[in-house]
Amino acid sequence: MNQHNEIAMKTDDVLRVELEVFKREHRDLDEAISALQVEGRADALTLQRLKKKKLRLKDKIAMIEDRLLPDIIA
Repeated sequence: MNQHNEIAMKTDDVLRVELEVFKREHRDLDEAISALQVEGRADALTLQRLKKKKLRLKDKIAMIEDRLLPDIIA
């Protein structure tokens, strides 16, 4: 089952909770990536994996927000 179908089957309340969790994870990853870059402790592969995970979270956040926030044509 793909992410769109999973999101479509969940209630708005569940999606709001997941949205907050995903946003927190995204912020935490951003902070971890920044800290590793500043300290110079991470290898390129580790940073690449963390950045990809952060992008996947960003995509999930966008899909949930699209479902929860209807498009309003002005």
